[in-house]
Amino acid sequence: MKLISDFSSLYCIVDIETTGNGIKGNRITEISIFKYDGHEIVDEFTSLVNPECEIPFFITGLTGIDNDMVRNAPLLEDIAPKIIEITQDCIFVAHSVNFDYNVIKNELKDIGLDFIRKKLCTVRLSRKLLPGYHSYSLGKLCSAIGIPLTDRHRARGDAHATVLLFHKLLRVHGAADVFKKSLNARSQEATLPPSLPRSEFQKLPNTSGIYYFKDKNGKIIYVGKAINIKKRVLSHFYEKSNKEIKLCSETHFLDFEETGNELIALLLESSEIKQHYPKYNRAQKRNIQQYGIFCYEDRNGVLHLAYNKLKMAPNPLTVLYSPTECRSFLEQLCEKFGLCPKYCHLQENTAICSHYKIKDCIGICSDISHLEEYNDRVLKAMEALQSNATDYVIKTKGRTIREDGFVMVRANTYCGYGYILKDFDFNHTNDLESFLVKQKNTLETQRIVESYIRKNPSAVFEMTEKASRLAAF
Repeated sequence: MKLISDFSSLYCIVDIETTGNGIKGNRITEISIFKYDGHEIVDEFTSLVNPECEIPFFITGLTGIDNDMVRNAPLLEDIAPKIIEITQDCIFVAHSVNFDYNVIKNELKDIGLDFIRKKLCTVRLSRKLLPGYHSYSLGKLCSAIGIPLTDRHRARGDAHATVLLFHKLLRVHGAADVFKKSLNARSQEATLPPSLPRSEFQKLPNTSGIYYFKDKNGKIIYVGKAINIKKRVLSHFYEKSNKEIKLCSETHFLDFEETGNELIALLLESSEIKQHYPKYNRAQKRNIQQYGIFCYEDRNGVLHLAYNKLKMAPNPLTVLYSPTECRSFLEQLCEKFGLCPKYCHLQENTAICSHYKIKDCIGICSDISHLEEYNDRVLKAMEALQSNATDYVIKTKGRTIREDGFVMVRANTYCGYGYILKDFDFNHTNDLESFLVKQKNTLETQRIVESYIRKNPSAVFEMTEKASRLAAF
């Protein structure tokens, strides 16, 4: 039987216990290394390590290693020469290798030492050579295939079980080809999370759009946007924060949607986060309450301007995102058009205006005899609002060279996005409606659209313009 040892003779099979703070800031509390030649163990190094920091209670509960045990243990810098020596000219092997390798590499880097070794992951190798098991965690896999595992969650016990697992993997039919492929220096496979099949990563495009990380049940746990989806997803696997490590460890599937441009990617990312509420997305989860400015006439014939939550505001003149914004907006209308703070609901339960900011009210709070004149000023304020509420589309790149993308805004409110063929002929701008993917307008989408317009004014086309200009997309 042809073994991998025929072309790579030495391996260092490693396990570490740590303080449990991700990779950045994580400190080693115990390390065990077995040097293995493909047939037998030829050397071993195991040691507790003083992390020079407190060990959290939950880590002590898991490993049994407490502060007293490591207080007189050697520092990492004391055992670093031995770690480098025993792993020299060896292939670094571990169960979920990226964690052990990156913690050791970063700890050694902090004391000025470089650490570069080829890597093999027994989780990934086991998935390929021993398919069909429900779990590939070290404990459950060893139990399933009959490998004895003692001193669980201690470095030597876990490292020795990994040696036995690795010994078995070497002797599985087809192992030589699988090992060769995994050791290919140009392969990105060792960088991928152990639970993520390479085919999931390979299917990603090098185009703009959004991407999804999904757990083993297919549930979306993260949504991101990218100019280059494949490149951006790969960057997650190089990240060393605790959040990224947890995210990647739970990722079993990837998905994506191409948008052709960054604007629609930003808008779609915001929409998907609010819809799916992924556990690893922190921003944009909160649904911002919308408020509408509206007009109504009371029984005395006075036109009021008021605000309320959007679903309670009939035919809103404009949409804002907090009571404070609404009050500030109405104050500006009062000052500009001579309206009463009382009848703009800036003051309640008062007979005559006494607004702290608007001192010279020329409204009708004290004299209703000028009702018609006052209502005319209210109507002019409403006309000004409606004249400023423009309808327009934003031209963007499409997903292919044959199409263009667009973002539609009506009355300054984002409505959605869509795609049309470059040679699409239409007679009226309403024809774009049939291509529109409708979306909710939120504070985030408003900011995204406004920011894009400021940076790309030439991409904006008013809907009232001739269809021929829009057709010039």
